Amino acid sequence: MENKTNQHTNPADFEVRSLDTMCVNESELKHPWYYNLKYSLVGVIFGIVFIKAEIISWFRIQEMFRLQSFHMYGVIGTAVVVGAISVFLIKKFKVKTIHGEEITFTDKKFNKGQIIGGLTFGLGWALTGACPGPLFAQVGSGAIVILVVILSATAGTWVYGKFRDQLPH
Repeated sequence: MENKTNQHTNPADFEVRSLDTMCVNESELKHPWYYNLKYSLVGVIFGIVFIKAEIISWFRIQEMFRLQSFHMYGVIGTAVVVGAISVFLIKKFKVKTIHGEEITFTDKKFNKGQIIGGLTFGLGWALTGACPGPLFAQVGSGAIVILVVILSATAGTWVYGKFRDQLPH
């Protein structure tokens, strides 16, 4: 597999290309096919938590966008606080990956694409009642129509990957 960070020499691409990085040690390891089942297990547990917390509920998401309920804002706010504390602790204690590599955080520059992307993401979330995180949990709970959202999200991701070098970042 070719390293995407070596394909482009433009230093302005660093911020976009830094999203392509992965653990070097992990990329060199060879695992049996069943090794990745642990990710499926975590995904199933995560889905159950989403269902029990009503995070996948279209009605809860609509309540949030209509400013009728604090439920989803509480969930999102809790996630932000937990994430901030986690990043603080990772930096303070210089935590390494399970493969012994240093975890680094790169500052990102603000640009208008973040506003456009955030608005597009929010619009899609409001229209579909589905955030990318719980899409599979929604399908698993019986909302088969969400398969259209999954296919659309996959197509949008592919289109972005195909044209991201021509897009303003």
